[in-house]
Amino acid sequence: MKISDEFPSQYLKAADLGGREIRVTMGRVEREEIGTDKKLVLYFKGKEKGMVLNKTNANTIGDAYGDDTDDWYEQPLILFSIRTEYQGKPVDGLRCRVPTPKDNRQAAPAKREDPISSGPINTDEPPPHDEIPF
Repeated sequence: MKISDEFPSQYLKAADLGGREIRVTMGRVEREEIGTDKKLVLYFKGKEKGMVLNKTNANTIGDAYGDDTDDWYEQPLILFSIRTEYQGKPVDGLRCRVPTPKDNRQAAPAKREDPISSGPINTDEPPPHDEIPF
């Protein structure tokens, strides 16, 4: 039995990504009461859980798409987890980044010649950003 299954969160956590980078499309931004504070929560198109925005992630998005959260709608974003520190303890944290041209390029051809063994290489790799439900 997983503790996370017993206490589900309505907000996205680093563990929800399963160690993968996830490409999402931004939807709405809401100001919600979390504990005793009001925080910005970013929701994604086709996803249930929102991401509570910290200053780092809000600034990353704002630098790319503008200061007005209305301008973020339908813009792409890549979510990933990192090891960071919170209240002096190491934790897994969520971060986001804007897709690069490398992220946007099409998948490589299915087979190519291996220059070392002269045999074919199967490059049927999964897309760089697996979709997972959250």
